[in-house]
Amino acid sequence: MPGAGPSGDAAAHRPASGPHAGPPASAGHPTGVGPKGDGAARPAAPGPQAAVPGTPGTGAPAYPASAGPHPAAPDSRATPASDTAPADAPPAPVREAPVQDRPAASGAGVRLDRRASDEGGGGGDDYTLQAPDPRVAPEPHAAVCVACRAGRVDDDGYCENCGHAQPRERDHMEQERGPVAAVSDRGLRHHRNEDAFAVGTTTLSDGSPVSVAVVCDGVSSATRPDEASLAASRAANASLLDALPRGTHPQQAMHEAILAASEAVNALADEQGVEAREHAPQQNAPACTIVGAVVTAGLLVVGWVGDSRAYWIPVDRSAPAARLTEDDSWAAQMVAAGLMGEAEAYADHRAHAITGWLGADAYELEPHTAAFKPDRPGVVVVCTDGLWNYAESADEMAEAVPADAAARPLHAARVLVGHALDGGGHDNVTVALVPFPAVPQGAGSA
Repeated sequence: MPGAGPSGDAAAHRPASGPHAGPPASAGHPTGVGPKGDGAARPAAPGPQAAVPGTPGTGAPAYPASAGPHPAAPDSRATPASDTAPADAPPAPVREAPVQDRPAASGAGVRLDRRASDEGGGGGDDYTLQAPDPRVAPEPHAAVCVACRAGRVDDDGYCENCGHAQPRERDHMEQERGPVAAVSDRGLRHHRNEDAFAVGTTTLSDGSPVSVAVVCDGVSSATRPDEASLAASRAANASLLDALPRGTHPQQAMHEAILAASEAVNALADEQGVEAREHAPQQNAPACTIVGAVVTAGLLVVGWVGDSRAYWIPVDRSAPAARLTEDDSWAAQMVAAGLMGEAEAYADHRAHAITGWLGADAYELEPHTAAFKPDRPGVVVVCTDGLWNYAESADEMAEAVPADAAARPLHAARVLVGHALDGGGHDNVTVALVPFPAVPQGAGSA
């Protein structure tokens, strides 16, 4: 596992557990790294063999839909009332009867308003949650707190009854489109989810099916990284949906999709205006990484910029798995140049400094694309470093992927996110799974 340090964000919303050591670092702008190049030679994939472009293929992503939110940890704004109060203190305006006369709230014990013993009740150190005043009950369509199930959520995302911060829509997202599925989670250390994905299906001009997945990871050291990843995934999605049904070759379509994603991220910097940039010249422009996969009958295309990755996992585990992408990172450059071994490079604190990204302040953009013709069914894992830091090699990823991933991609994506969270969840975690169908008769690799 890489020996990078933990990200700086705190406030976990789930307990960390698991045997993995060495918290991974989030993607960030390079420190002392020169202009970006390819970084390293294309990976030799032991499973799928490189294909000669010429076969059309297509795929349509869809936007991520939010799944059920995770309860958030108590916010510092939710503080208990004083154990005692001055004798002449006026009564609270929302209380018309002693606490012990109120019915117990469903979220009792969530917020510590007043000790039961302070008003004649028992319980010692136990606290009861003050019931909401019926005169200020939530409006029929107002958001209700996920913690106390009674208070109204204000515009800042906090419960007006118990003070809890509410989960954001992007804290946990799941989506399934035909045979493709993806899951994204905030993780246990970050205060927000800066990853985004798009998955979907469509048909080629000849009517044959195709699947697509795009995953983006916001660069944490940049401004608005969550907006950058979302804009990039949506733009790449729209580009693929437009190009593939018109007969554009999947590899060319992927190249164009990455360029479209780059333009969308650059536009975020333009929105800031000249005056804003002059007042904060030290701020990096919005930025993110990108990786995508297009799967047709007999052809697999991947494209990427940055250190998000794609893996090939065959259904028949007796065949070797393969990593299909090569990181744009300091560690990958050191290995490619023969200056360090892979284990040594990825153990260095500079390992995760990226040398390629989408953003207005990026070096010359060089989208990477590669095409393969697998000779057997399998599944393509498209993910951010929040997952692969806990399953870095192709063999480790194959061990983490459930055996029935091709048949149950959403379940497998959940399992992989759980694997990262059990390992520490030090970063946002996003993974999309794209099953590769059985190769048509007579369409195997050369």
